Amino acid sequence: MLKHERFRHILTALQQQGQVQLSPLSLALRVSEDTVRRDVDELARQGALTKIRGGAVLPSPIPTAYQAREQHDAAAKQEIAQKALSLLTDGQLILLDGGTTAGWLARLLPPARQLTVATHSLPAATALLSHPGVEVRLAGGRVHAPYRVTLGPETVDFFRQFRADWCFLGAYGLHPTVGLTVANAEEAAVKRAMVQAAKHVVALVTPEKLGTAEPYVVCEVGALHTLITSDAVPASDLAAYRQQGVRVL
Repeated sequence: MLKHERFRHILTALQQQGQVQLSPLSLALRVSEDTVRRDVDELARQGALTKIRGGAVLPSPIPTAYQAREQHDAAAKQEIAQKALSLLTDGQLILLDGGTTAGWLARLLPPARQLTVATHSLPAATALLSHPGVEVRLAGGRVHAPYRVTLGPETVDFFRQFRADWCFLGAYGLHPTVGLTVANAEEAAVKRAMVQAAKHVVALVTPEKLGTAEPYVVCEVGALHTLITSDAVPASDLAAYRQQGVRVL
């Protein structure tokens, strides 16, 4: 089988199944696993898929610049943010990551709420300045202009000091077997620190990110307390998360 035919088979299987493994592909294509691995490597360089251990999954379809991400699927993000607000009680300490859905949560928070919010998101911190009852704790570190967040060891250390009630995380992808993933290693390190610093971890995930993955794993699905997504997502697409003990809203 020629290379372009193998590529077509791999991508078709990926579209149909959402995930492929090297060993079954090797048998189906009648080539060695090394050949399949090289094919997957090349397709990953082209952006057609995301490599995982022993196989590949669909890549996340979202844009990378903050302003573009903020407006991308904005209705779903606002729906998710409103659901997240229902979890909060005055007096709590919450952690907000730098994702745009968490940014919408900050923007939609009623001004009268009494909370402490620790974040590394510049837009979220700015949005909360008009809330007199909210104490904002902003992480130090290196400012990453495209993401509008702080990153680096100082940011990680900042979150390690907390024991928060809630941690709200966005993601570039959430896959039942791969977990919650992002596209940047430093961002992944910050999110891991946030996961470890909270009693309850909430993933804020728009429908198109479900079943996709990026190269850097933040946590396994089992580390999540709650998954919040749009009501438009079919129940069948959420079953794999519920089976791992995750509450879905």
